[in-house]
Amino acid sequence: MPTFRLSLPLTALRPSALSRLSARLRSAAALARSRRALSRLDDHLLRDIGLTRDEAVSESERPAWDAPLHWKG
Repeated sequence: MPTFRLSLPLTALRPSALSRLSARLRSAAALARSRRALSRLDDHLLRDIGLTRDEAVSESERPAWDAPLHWKG
């Protein structure tokens, strides 16, 4: 898993930038949780939402930061 480093300490960020960063991290964490939950659905529930097992596995393996642009608002 890659390690990320900020070039500036978090205290150097303006409150609005820190707030946006916090929101993005929460969104990425929620997306990761959703993708994990998708991977645990049984075939009956996947059919209900119109996905195959292969599609669900493929989606669940995507990294949290890999979200469609229309989700990022």
